[in-house]
Amino acid sequence: MVEINLWSGLRRFTDGELVVEVEADTIGKALDALIEKYPGLAPVIEAGISVAVDGEITTAGRNIPVRPDSEVYLMRRLKGG
Repeated sequence: MVEINLWSGLRRFTDGELVVEVEADTIGKALDALIEKYPGLAPVIEAGISVAVDGEITTAGRNIPVRPDSEVYLMRRLKGG
C-alpha cells in the first residue's frame, strides 16, 4: 500500500481523510486507484494536479515508480510563468 497525502480542500471527497492508502506501484496506478476509491476526486485529478514523490515534484508523468515507503503528495497544479 502507498500512502497518498492530500491537500486539505480534498477532504470533502475522502470522508475527511488527509492521508489515504491505495495499492499501486506507479503514480498512474495510484491516481487510478484514488479515483476508483473516491470517485469525487476524478474531476480534480483530471483537471490537472502536481505530484511529489520523495520530495521531488514529478514531471515524467504516470510511469514514475512508487514504493510502499515512498512519500507521495498531491498538490494543486503548479504553474510557471
